[in-house]
Amino acid sequence: MIRRIFPFIDWFKDVNLMTLRLDFVSGLTVALILIPQSMAYAQLAGMPVHYGLYASLLPPFLAALFGSSRQLATGPVAIVSLMTSAALGPMATTGSEAFIAYAILLALIVGIFQLTLGVLRLGLVVNFLSHPVVNGFTNAGAIIIATSQLDKMFNVSVDSAEHHYETIYRVLRAAMDYTHWPTLGLGVLAFAIMYGLKRLDKRIPYVLAAVVVTTVISWATGYEHNANAPAQAIVSEDAQKLIADFNAAVKENEKLGADRATLTGKIAEAEHSYGPRSTPYLDLQHQALVVSTRMEQLKEDAHVLRTKLREFLFVGVQDPDGKLTFHIRGQEPTGAQTDGRVWRLRVGNKALDLNALPMKGGGSVIGAIPAGLPSLSLPKIDFKVALHLLPIAAIISLLGFMEAISIAKAMAAKTGQRLDPNQELIGQGLANILGAFGKSFPVSGSFSRSAVNIQTGAVTGLASVFTSLTVGIVLLFFTPLLYHLPQSVLAAVIMMAVTGLLNVSGFIHAWKAQWYDGLFSIITFICTLISAPHLDKGIMVGVLLSLGMFLYKSMRPKVTTLSMSPDRSYRSAKEFGLKECRHIAMIRFEGSLFYANAGYLEDQISDLMLKKRELKHILIVSNAINDLDASGEEMLSLIVDRIRSAGYDISFTGVNEKVLAVMKRTHLYEKIGEGNIFPTMQQAVEIVHKRAHTQCNEEACPLLSVCFIR
Repeated sequence: MIRRIFPFIDWFKDVNLMTLRLDFVSGLTVALILIPQSMAYAQLAGMPVHYGLYASLLPPFLAALFGSSRQLATGPVAIVSLMTSAALGPMATTGSEAFIAYAILLALIVGIFQLTLGVLRLGLVVNFLSHPVVNGFTNAGAIIIATSQLDKMFNVSVDSAEHHYETIYRVLRAAMDYTHWPTLGLGVLAFAIMYGLKRLDKRIPYVLAAVVVTTVISWATGYEHNANAPAQAIVSEDAQKLIADFNAAVKENEKLGADRATLTGKIAEAEHSYGPRSTPYLDLQHQALVVSTRMEQLKEDAHVLRTKLREFLFVGVQDPDGKLTFHIRGQEPTGAQTDGRVWRLRVGNKALDLNALPMKGGGSVIGAIPAGLPSLSLPKIDFKVALHLLPIAAIISLLGFMEAISIAKAMAAKTGQRLDPNQELIGQGLANILGAFGKSFPVSGSFSRSAVNIQTGAVTGLASVFTSLTVGIVLLFFTPLLYHLPQSVLAAVIMMAVTGLLNVSGFIHAWKAQWYDGLFSIITFICTLISAPHLDKGIMVGVLLSLGMFLYKSMRPKVTTLSMSPDRSYRSAKEFGLKECRHIAMIRFEGSLFYANAGYLEDQISDLMLKKRELKHILIVSNAINDLDASGEEMLSLIVDRIRSAGYDISFTGVNEKVLAVMKRTHLYEKIGEGNIFPTMQQAVEIVHKRAHTQCNEEACPLLSVCFIR
């Protein structure tokens, strides 16, 4: 019991100086890859970059201590980060305090869900996500993740559209005119460094190498160049008018937002006091509808104005008094000496400060990262929000666990380690729960970092403990070194990581196994791409298709007529081109016999009785019937009565103990007769053949000799 509660006791006794050295090297190497990756995945999740470091502090060693895998590296991963962003995007502005609070709450819910499944030993629930469906979702997710980083690679700003593909179209249109070439160059350089070093030796911290090189270049060249300017410094009446209109739209929208919040409270009071059909309640509902409609219009107006402001390209001209003024490129005074930069307005969702307009004349960097460890505190729990997040939390829990357990199984196959899926659920659950106390968003097992753990010789979970310690040291002492890290480099890190998620051969393999599995995988892939950023819709389509096929196959199991094949066994007469006995129908029913398919067996037997005019005996091969419920038993009883009343006889062979027990409890065994239930097919054929062939002129019975259809 102690070992089940504290599974790390099993591997802790194996620790010695040699394993300690191997685990230290592995943990340090993984940390050097994890630190830049975690910041990139934080941005992918819509969080400030330092929350990626927070998500890499507690979860890795908690999952190692309480999980069953010794080499699984837990932390921020691409798919879970993307789903976090997709789930919270409609609820709050990306990166806002509310968004961060919801992400931490989501981690807590995910952890509780996983821990509950693990404690109740319900790890098999993950089987509802079939591999073809997950493959389709993962491939679509990889494309969505990679394309979501294009705006950072080109250093362009666009508003998110309702659908992901519309947002990407906006990014590509903006990139055609406004690409910042130094940004793209640094991103491509980072990608080339990572790809080259990874091909050379996967144990090299290739991500860290790319980050160090590009950060030094960014710092040395003054890659980031921002300035704050008063509105008067913008020498363009058109730009100044757009700024004024934008501020007016944003401020009116904020005021209406406060009015709507007040109306929401009044509506609740009116419903409680007067009822949902009262005049005061309906008047307030009407007012709220008018306010919401106006807010939607203002939101669209702000989007149009923001897009126009971002399209302005300015050049800086220094006045005689030393102040910098900004002219539209191509409209600067004749002979004026510019500063050689192209400037753009940084426009977000808030009103612009007319005394300090944010101007961007270079690339985008990470910026200042708060130093120090995160404070441990209970996440703010809003039960209304928690109920809204519960469905997506369940999907993230299952997807994250499926990813983690697949990685753990692959590693266990190499190390020979015993793996307990339910214990792994407990480890992942505790990592998310306690990680939420340390300001973490949802995490899972990482394939790339786990592979590094294996390649560098990690022996025990202490490797993940050393990884967490390294992240803690970076948070305490080295965050200032990350200031000049270019955003495009983090985008390149994400793109490099998700290339491993692409698996086109998975579609082909699924199609070869079963055509419908391949089709479901492709449909899931397409639906996920189309529905993004609402990723849950894509995977739910795949899950429903898989469950639908399962139910269809359960309701219509395969019913096969058998004959003797060349290897002297009984096989499908149709598939092997064998003749069937005219007097005996040897039927194999493949599946459990229960309420949903009992009538199907009766229909198949009725069809046989109509087709075979010389039929005398029906022999049901029951080897594949592994369960029998009340409806199935009642239907079998009716079938026996109907067949015998029509002048035929019926027998069973290969009935297993479980089904036989049901027959005996319901007295169906006595109705069939002990002499009509045989242990093997050979014995059944020998006895039934004599009964059914007393008056016939069949030269060679297909049940006793091989007879092909000519």
